[in-house]
Amino acid sequence: MDFEFLTYEIEDNILTLTLNRPEKLNAVTEAMNLEVIEAFKAADADDDVRAIIVTGAGRAFCAGADMSGGAGTFDYQSDGIKRDTGGLVTLQMFECRKPIIGAINGPAVGFGATFTLAMDVRLASEDARFGFVFSQRGIVPEACATWFLPRTVGVSQALDWFYSGRVFGATEAYEGGLVRAVYTPDQLLGAARELAKTYTTSTSAVSVAMTRQMVWKLMGADHPMEAHKLDSRGVYELGKGADAAEGVTAFLEKRAPQFPMKVSKDMPSFYPWWEERKFE
Repeated sequence: MDFEFLTYEIEDNILTLTLNRPEKLNAVTEAMNLEVIEAFKAADADDDVRAIIVTGAGRAFCAGADMSGGAGTFDYQSDGIKRDTGGLVTLQMFECRKPIIGAINGPAVGFGATFTLAMDVRLASEDARFGFVFSQRGIVPEACATWFLPRTVGVSQALDWFYSGRVFGATEAYEGGLVRAVYTPDQLLGAARELAKTYTTSTSAVSVAMTRQMVWKLMGADHPMEAHKLDSRGVYELGKGADAAEGVTAFLEKRAPQFPMKVSKDMPSFYPWWEERKFE
């Protein structure tokens, strides 16, 4: 697919989505955010995409909002509240049925940091720097970060980073639970691809898609009974499907499975269950 501010490349069922404004340290504009939304929609609908890696072109991952407009950068001059486009991005990612891996190659500040929170796993280069800098810009965290970050690193760590707005390095991000591992710059993308392959090889695309949505959507459940209800429906319906038959047969025959079901057309009949009013 062709985008102005992104590159979109699929190889071995892995999409590498690269923020591509290197001369601006990949700082985002509204137009760029709208392209990111369209890219995630396209990837979610494409059965050839089994996992998504997000990285940045040049020496930065994303320097946050493009503030070249000066003091009025965050003054939208609109009648009523204008929805935060960063939040529209992370909400689209939240609905995605494909695993998302962040390969954070350099500075990730403001939206560059909050953007990563809707990803499932974050890997960082030694050159990465993070900053939830909103308190130093006179605004509040955006991109749904006040929902995502405490669930990722805990309330105390999230508030420390939010309150101070300080920029911190990859080691602190690792120690604080924001990133899974830190790599040298030349190792980062290779490590992200190897991780993505563990999600895409010998796994059912529908199983992975359902699991991603179950984990994210159950974040707000107030009792494990909600998970039990959902587990029961999922095992019952997918257990009758072609992927379950293939998975068991391949195991018994000691061979790699060839799962036939497609995310685009074979999700369970109760998906998306969170739009229902009650459990039947």
